[in-house]
Amino acid sequence: MDKKTMKYSEAIAELEAITAKMQSPDCDIDSLASLTSRALELLKICKEKLFKTDEEVRKCLETLSDSIG
Repeated sequence: MDKKTMKYSEAIAELEAITAKMQSPDCDIDSLASLTSRALELLKICKEKLFKTDEEVRKCLETLSDSIG
C-alpha cells in the first residue's frame, strides 16, 4: 500500500505489529534491518499525516476566528 492511500490508523497498526515482532525472541538479526527500515517508512507517513492534519485544523480555526471577530 502506498503512503498516499494508507490511513494513519493502518500505519500505527503496522508499527505496533513490527514492534511486537522486534520484541519477539523469534526475531532474527537478519530481519531486524528490514523491520527497522519499514518502521521508518511508516513513521514518516504518520508524521506527514499529522502535520497535514495540524495545518488543516489551524486553517479552520483561522477561518472561524476571522468570521467571528
